[in-house]
Amino acid sequence: MSTRILVVYYSATGNTAELAASLAEGAAETGAEVRLRTVAETAPPDAIARNPRWQAYVDSGPHAEPATLADLEWADGLAVGSPTRFGGPAAQLKSFLDSTGGLWAQGKLANKVATSFTTASTAHGGLESTVLAINNVFYHWGAIVVPLGYTHAHLMDTGNPYGGSFVSRKSASPDKEALGALRIQGNRLATITGYVAAGLETG
Repeated sequence: MSTRILVVYYSATGNTAELAASLAEGAAETGAEVRLRTVAETAPPDAIARNPRWQAYVDSGPHAEPATLADLEWADGLAVGSPTRFGGPAAQLKSFLDSTGGLWAQGKLANKVATSFTTASTAHGGLESTVLAINNVFYHWGAIVVPLGYTHAHLMDTGNPYGGSFVSRKSASPDKEALGALRIQGNRLATITGYVAAGLETG
């Protein structure tokens, strides 16, 4: 039975979606079964319309199937990503995470392997605090948190051992360094999830 990996993200302009896709590809390279899911856009239409890139991304959708609680229950491991909003994850993603109380109460999220990633428009705009804020949810679930770490020479260029990230200066799309880091993160997530799942099966 293959390792089951869920990648859940919110993206306003497509940058976080690109990171999510790269992470999913890295996980799939290990032979894992991967589901790539997004969460609902809940921002007011007038707020979206004020940002041409945001409006264009919304208009070009849908980009992935919507995440469900059943997806979470299915997964052995998961990655969660969001653009940084004032040093934390976007409300759209947080709303989905806030809906997991029932699964948490039943213990169905315990021992899942989890990792997180983010994007921002400035180098000191809260990248690390956003990743750590997402990880706080994992701690409450009883999940096993896997950081990106400096586990590969390539990662010394990304500057973030907490989780994959990208700084979109002047609305730039993710570069090869960022996408490469996310691919490594996905591979690492799936590999470690496989180890954990095997250990749980053998007791």
